[in-house]
Amino acid sequence: MKWFLLLWAGPIAFLAAWYTLSYYDMSFGLFILSRQGHDLVFSIYGSVLGMPPEAIPPLVARALALDTLLVFALMALRKRKRILAWLQARRSRQAQPSSASSADLAKSVSLSNAP
Repeated sequence: MKWFLLLWAGPIAFLAAWYTLSYYDMSFGLFILSRQGHDLVFSIYGSVLGMPPEAIPPLVARALALDTLLVFALMALRKRKRILAWLQARRSRQAQPSSASSADLAKSVSLSNAP
């Protein structure tokens, strides 16, 4: 599962870093990180897909969000026994009365009256 997450998160992190750096034109002397490179990549993708280049980034963002949901759903499916045990333990702790009652908390002398 660790390798699966690394192989999933690596390309997403690379894409996000490239998009952010090229969108804000932080090129560090590399053409691919410049705004011209950014516009060129999206114009090529736009011409290949037959759509305007401005429409591609929101589509990619939605695809990455769906991909992320699927990966986390797969992780939850694999660890469902641990998750259910944690939920049951949490519910049982909330159902038990607390050891300090409200009578113990209400003291006759208030500390706000201290000098």
